[in-house]
Amino acid sequence: MQYVRALWRRKWLILGVTAVMVLVGVLYTLRQPKIYAASTSLIIDVAAPRVLDTDVKEVMGDERGNYWANKEYYQTQSEVITSRAVASRVADRLGLRNDPAFLGVEGIKDEAARKKAMESIDAVALVRSRISVIPSTNSRVVRIAVEDVDPKRAALLANEVAEAYIAENLALKLKTTEGASAWLEERLSELGSRASSSEMDLYKFKRSADVLSLATEGKAGQQPSSAKQAYDSYMAELITVRTKMANIQAKVEAIRQLRKTANPEAEHWAEGLPEANEGALRDLRTQVLEQRTACVELSERYLPDHPKMQECQGKLAVMQQELRRSLDNLVRGAETELAAIQATERNLLTRVAEAKAEAFQITEKEIAYEKLRREAENDLRLYEMVLKRFKELELSGLLRTSNVRVLDAALPNPVPVRPNTRSAVMLFFMLGLLGGVAVVVGLEFLDASVATRADVESRLGLPFIGAMPPLKVEEGSPTDLFIHRHPRSHAAEMCRAIRTNLLFMSPDKPFRTVVVSSAGPSEGKSTVVINLGMVMAQTGTRVLLMDTDMRRPRLHKAFGVPDDVGVSSLVVGEGSLERAIKSTDVPNLFVLPCGPIPPNPAELLHSRAFSELLGKLRERFDCILLDSPPLGPVSDALVLSKQTDGILLVLKAGGTHRDQAKRAIRALRDVKAHVIGALLNDADGKNSRYDYQTYKYYGSYGAERDEQRTAS
Repeated sequence: MQYVRALWRRKWLILGVTAVMVLVGVLYTLRQPKIYAASTSLIIDVAAPRVLDTDVKEVMGDERGNYWANKEYYQTQSEVITSRAVASRVADRLGLRNDPAFLGVEGIKDEAARKKAMESIDAVALVRSRISVIPSTNSRVVRIAVEDVDPKRAALLANEVAEAYIAENLALKLKTTEGASAWLEERLSELGSRASSSEMDLYKFKRSADVLSLATEGKAGQQPSSAKQAYDSYMAELITVRTKMANIQAKVEAIRQLRKTANPEAEHWAEGLPEANEGALRDLRTQVLEQRTACVELSERYLPDHPKMQECQGKLAVMQQELRRSLDNLVRGAETELAAIQATERNLLTRVAEAKAEAFQITEKEIAYEKLRREAENDLRLYEMVLKRFKELELSGLLRTSNVRVLDAALPNPVPVRPNTRSAVMLFFMLGLLGGVAVVVGLEFLDASVATRADVESRLGLPFIGAMPPLKVEEGSPTDLFIHRHPRSHAAEMCRAIRTNLLFMSPDKPFRTVVVSSAGPSEGKSTVVINLGMVMAQTGTRVLLMDTDMRRPRLHKAFGVPDDVGVSSLVVGEGSLERAIKSTDVPNLFVLPCGPIPPNPAELLHSRAFSELLGKLRERFDCILLDSPPLGPVSDALVLSKQTDGILLVLKAGGTHRDQAKRAIRALRDVKAHVIGALLNDADGKNSRYDYQTYKYYGSYGAERDEQRTAS
């Protein structure tokens, strides 16, 4: 609220600053050249129209499927539109580098000076400064706006910028395509040479390895190489031979074991051989058994030397010999078969080793061959891929399609966009208003004077007694007796309020002697003493105004009484008290002038005689108000404050510096004086920080009552 009141109090300052700012704004706006704007609308697609197959892709990719990619693309296009390349195209096509009107030098009459000025101006930068890109929200439409002092030229520039952007876009695409084509052409030649060289290296390897084809030349699933086939065949045959050899060797071992355990002379030692029980051997064994049986039967009838016995035994011996010979042949055959198959095994092992070595050699060749073949295939694949891409770029480079097209061409607009007088006035009005408020707030913040009740109570720590307004009288009339002559004025009511506050501050023990002083000179302490004494005397109280300002006394002048005898005279023992005290036109109000000005006022006030004088005066008067010098320059008030009931500090509203008041209060507290409080003097009801409507109301109420009495 303090700042609100400050704003209201200084409202004319705010209005003045605002008026000055508005005037400056109007003058500034009227002096500005008129600026016209024109805009061309473009539709910028993410990709150009598809003319070729979707498999044919351009160098500048168009795969932009998400929001952020599209946003980045349109921001890039905005930068391209405002680029120096586009502006340079516009300047070249319209000849703006040699256009005095565009460069703003048409006012220079001297040809040489104008040419020199034109050379120093960058026409391209000037074009760029007038271009602005305005994208439309949630659409592919972009507006190119151009501002100029000429509406027709603004429209022309906007259209030319659009055409230059389209041309620059195509040129950039063509330049990129040409660069990529040149690079691909170089790589194509290089890759062709590499592919031919790889194929020749593959042929040379076949020739040096003395092979026509290898297994790796074919696709998966083809037959293995001949060396591998031979190795596999030998291994299968070797396994068969070894199986057979194992069987024969087992049989030979069985025969040898039978020979060891049985009688080789007996024919039944080979009964355990499977071959002995088959074919002719079986028949021969049967015949031997039958012949032996026959000999046994004959032995029962004949003696061994009997011819039949000898004949039978002879046949049996021949048969047994034949059987043993057949069995020996069987054993020798098995051993011979074993030796033969062992020889076959050795032969197969030799062939397997040879086939294996040959297979390893071929495998090593296959590895080297495979490496060369892969290199040849990769080189050929790269060559074919680059060749395909090169042909695609050749085809796409012939296209002149663009993803940008003009939606609406720019037209001259006769209404200028700047300066906007209404907006400028409103802007400067707001700036002036804010500036005025800032000035007031700054003044209020920098104001170090005592001006409000809050300053007295919070900043100085003193009780607030009241405020005295400035006394407005006619020119030539004395101001000291204003309240006596105008008892119904709001100034008189405020003095009565001060009187009431003083009474209520100590109701049980009223103040009998009160020193009235100020922090500095010319703050109205004498006026306060006079007016306060008048309102106290109006209550029937005997009041004495005692002039103790022995440096610049003023009370005798205010009441027009002689100053030949006064306080100084009574203190030194000259004159009588009855002669020194003067009556006034105000009932119950008396004045004790200062008397002759002494050379040592402080010593007189500090004397025993002054204390005795003050005691005598207490006996005669109900209230004594002592008008003392200011606290700042001299110490008279400090001396008086120790001899009275208290001191009342007068501060000039808006005039007394806060630090000065604090120093005065500190001095009083140092001597342990009783500071009753402080009151503000010269507090203007219209311009101060107080509301005097109550006092004005009572003042007008009293005036109305006087008028009613006069009328009756």
